[in-house]
Amino acid sequence: MAQPTPCYHCGLPVPTGSHYQTLVLGQIRPMCCPGCQAVAETIVKSGLESYYQHRSDAAINPQALPEALSDELALYDRQDVQQPFVKHDGELASTSLLIEGISCAACGWLIERHLKGVDGVAEASLNLSNHRLQVRWSDARLPLSELLAELRRIGYAAHPYHPDQAAEHLARENRRAMRQLGVAGLLWMQVMMATMATWPEFNLDLSAGMDSILRWTALLLTTPIVFYCCTDFFKGALRDLRTRHLTMDVSVSLAIGGAYIAGIWSTLTGQGELYFDAVGMFALFLLAGRYLERRARERTAAATAQLVNLLPASCLKLDEAGHSSRILLSELQVGDRVLVQPGALIPADGVIASGQSSVDESVLTGEYLPLARGVGDSVTAGTLNVEGPLTVAVQALGDDTRLSAIVRLLERAQADKPRLAELADRVAQWFLLIVLVVATVVGLVWWQIDSARAFWIVLALLVATCPCALSLATPTALTTATGTLHKLGLLLTRGHVLEGLNQIDTVIFDKTGTLTEGRLTLTAVHSLGALDGDACLALAAALENRSEHPIARAFGRAPQPADTVDSVPGLGLQGSVGGRNLRIGQPAFVAAGYGAAAPVIPGDQGQWLLLGDEQGPLAWLVLDDRLREDAPALLAACRRKGWKTVLLSGDSSPMVGQIAEQLGIDQAEGGLTPAAKLARLQEIQGQGRRVLMLGDGVNDVPILAAADISVAMGSATDLAKTSADAVLLSNRLQSLVQAFDIARRSRRIIVENLAWASLYNGLILPFAAIGWVTPLWAALGMSASSLLVVLNALRLTRH
Repeated sequence: MAQPTPCYHCGLPVPTGSHYQTLVLGQIRPMCCPGCQAVAETIVKSGLESYYQHRSDAAINPQALPEALSDELALYDRQDVQQPFVKHDGELASTSLLIEGISCAACGWLIERHLKGVDGVAEASLNLSNHRLQVRWSDARLPLSELLAELRRIGYAAHPYHPDQAAEHLARENRRAMRQLGVAGLLWMQVMMATMATWPEFNLDLSAGMDSILRWTALLLTTPIVFYCCTDFFKGALRDLRTRHLTMDVSVSLAIGGAYIAGIWSTLTGQGELYFDAVGMFALFLLAGRYLERRARERTAAATAQLVNLLPASCLKLDEAGHSSRILLSELQVGDRVLVQPGALIPADGVIASGQSSVDESVLTGEYLPLARGVGDSVTAGTLNVEGPLTVAVQALGDDTRLSAIVRLLERAQADKPRLAELADRVAQWFLLIVLVVATVVGLVWWQIDSARAFWIVLALLVATCPCALSLATPTALTTATGTLHKLGLLLTRGHVLEGLNQIDTVIFDKTGTLTEGRLTLTAVHSLGALDGDACLALAAALENRSEHPIARAFGRAPQPADTVDSVPGLGLQGSVGGRNLRIGQPAFVAAGYGAAAPVIPGDQGQWLLLGDEQGPLAWLVLDDRLREDAPALLAACRRKGWKTVLLSGDSSPMVGQIAEQLGIDQAEGGLTPAAKLARLQEIQGQGRRVLMLGDGVNDVPILAAADISVAMGSATDLAKTSADAVLLSNRLQSLVQAFDIARRSRRIIVENLAWASLYNGLILPFAAIGWVTPLWAALGMSASSLLVVLNALRLTRH
């Protein structure tokens, strides 16, 4: 029966009698339906038909995409519909779209090139890892509905991007990768048992029938590994060959494909060695590496969705009469007034219309101390109202808030982050080219000398020189070093960290929670009257135990409770303890209680609180954020390496300069916003420096994403961890000092592994070419070479 003709666009069978066809690349191509014909004609008329030369997989059939009616697309032109996902900046609008129908890397090229050729589109950039398209265009000249229609004309459906949908898409891809890994591991074990039984070394004296059964069993079990688990390697190899670029996908595909074909030949003829066990081994190890990379990308894509959780789902809206009613956050509008109770999150950016309180902005600034806020002060969405009720006039919502600005900074920083090329890929590209040329020449020569031996000699040459050891040289060292660092409390989430640490020349530190412990402690009590320090501390603790302010945690449990306590936001506490009227807080506030001038603060380090009663001041209580014990050792290690050190903090207090002086930091700045921190980093990178960033707060997320290497503290926010290249789970800075040494050793071992792999392949090649190496010895030599590389990498477990 004749095979049906495949559609040139989507690959589906062309129905008998179909008259749909299109002129593509100088030839008439059959099409299965009018949808494929229309898409192909649009691509050709746009001058983008070279897409068909570079694609590694057939396109999606347009009829398989969700149908969109013209009036449905027209809804996207309404301002109220666009408001959640379209931003306007002058004459240009920008949005993020989730694209359906992408099948390979060439799709990204086609989408970007086609949109950039459309009148009104200023910029189009597609992220292939999550299928997100960023577009900037003039909506006055090109309505959004027409922009979506342009994408449909070339065979892609677009929807407004929502983080939940993107996370679901990545989760599906992750489950698929996990299934491939599981199938490869399960079948490889069975293949290994069947293959080993046929080895002469085991001397099992198998009958001819049993030997044939085992060979066919190994073939049947290996076939799903090749055609299901390894499809991504073959697709990548075909794409790279079309673009004339040799990568590890090419070498791995040759190794898997060559071993599989040789195994089929051996199965059919009943002669020679089986190579199916090698196929399963390659697939299992390589798929495991790809799976870990995918999980890292999944964590990064979930970062933006976590920021959205900082906003409340509802809020209390005030009417003109001052009555409050709870509404959804999506129903809130600019100009509305909202009531924010103590302990509640502020739902939008705005200005305080009435009330006085302290606002905890640690989620944005990373600083632990709430700031006093009163009438006329600005407040930010996602921050926490600590003490008194506030009435806030809404000024910005959704994408216009400061919280959303941090999201955009994060996305921009991630887009600008450079990708370091793997050293093994560069070496393997040239080596593979040499091996292919040599194998071709050797095959032709042996075909003239002894055609019966030509195939086996070429196979032995390809197996013996298969860059397996070369492929393992870098990953095994990195995996071993990563495991060692994990035991020390440093979790690496990106593969380029160890190599990148050897190139760093500048380190940027955050202060609170990074160089310091991130929590206030009581460092001293200075008595000013007849009461001793312990008695004064007991009175202060009695007041503070009735407060929810973070400062209160520094005083411990009080031996006696306070009778009454009132909080004066931004100033302090007043109350009665054992019949004594007391105040604690700002010096002027306490002094007003006894009607005299406040004493002068005797020092400038830490935060000084005054305790007093109606008779006068009783004591100074000094609070401070304690420096981590191993911070000096980390700075000393940076100085030994000659690195420049910089302290960038959101804290505007004198403590920033004091800590910088105490630790010997070269440059320090305080009171910086997330955007200002990112700008300082970009200035430093503009000087040609490579930067390591160490931070812990949401305000550090953009700079963590933009730095060449970024490390988040284990006590950091979840968002900071997902944006960082490594997480210091132990919170011990000493682990980072050890990481510098392990990075240096791992680089040396990688070089040693690459040198050995190259030396082995270079020495074995001439012996295989002259026929002195049989396929069996070639396989053993390849395994021994790989084993040596692995054993050398295991030296990194010693620290």
